Amino acid sequence: MLTQKNRRLLGVLAALALGTAITTLSGAASAQDVQITGPLAGQPAVRHMRQYRVNRFFITPSVGYTLQDEFSRALFFGGSLGFHFTDWLGIGAWGGGAPIDIDTDLTSQIASNGQVSPQNRLSLPSADGFPDQVGRIRWGASLHVLFIPLRGKLSLFQAGFVDTDLYILAGVGLFGVDERSDVSREQYRAACVDQPQPPGSSAPDCLATQSRTSRILPAPMLGVGLSMYFNEFIGLQIEWRAFPFSWRASGFDESGEDANGAPGSGFPDEQIDGADARTTFNQMLNVGIVIYLPTEVQITD
Repeated sequence: MLTQKNRRLLGVLAALALGTAITTLSGAASAQDVQITGPLAGQPAVRHMRQYRVNRFFITPSVGYTLQDEFSRALFFGGSLGFHFTDWLGIGAWGGGAPIDIDTDLTSQIASNGQVSPQNRLSLPSADGFPDQVGRIRWGASLHVLFIPLRGKLSLFQAGFVDTDLYILAGVGLFGVDERSDVSREQYRAACVDQPQPPGSSAPDCLATQSRTSRILPAPMLGVGLSMYFNEFIGLQIEWRAFPFSWRASGFDESGEDANGAPGSGFPDEQIDGADARTTFNQMLNVGIVIYLPTEVQITD
């Protein structure tokens, strides 16, 4: 039998042994550092690397196309320009106009087969006129920061390799949109309820409620893209951008305020206003030719 004094002595010895073991293992771990010897000792990870972006301006004429639209797609013509302080960080600006719209199949189906009734006369005064009330993006612009986390070579159909980098952008943007004008409850009733309505259609005054107005909307701007270099100063750029904002994409009477003034539960409220706006995750794909200036690329040692 161990006495209490012996048990204390045994505990102290065990603690000392454990501490010695930990110290020994720590010393052994620090001895695992890889020591490079020979001709590679002290050499950088990469030599003669082409730095396509550092201290260079760029300009990129591009064509863009919005994606995942419910009612109308926008074809953008524009471009971007900017400057890179380092090979992995820069600033840029983008802008473009969308003079061409392409209606989706949903818009065409509503225009062809939509039914006007007393219950939906404000949302759809005229099926033929539905394309006139859907929201359309007319122009966009942004200021953003560019971050280039990855670079290397990309194989094209196993026929050749091109220098390529992947970049991420984040910033703020402004977008000009056309959407259906506000219609008050009094306007709706005077134009669509109190006027004689032909069966299955609306009075001329009611059709006038499909008129449009323009707004400028702020939006965050996020994106990711690839730059593939043909030579030292020209390359192909493929870029995806996202810019969520709230607007009246359909022009329908989709929502309203309840008895307490809270939005979202008073459908239909017999008026077209800001309560009918919905936030959509707008996206677009840009393809452009990037040109860097000066034309000489920097090459590391």
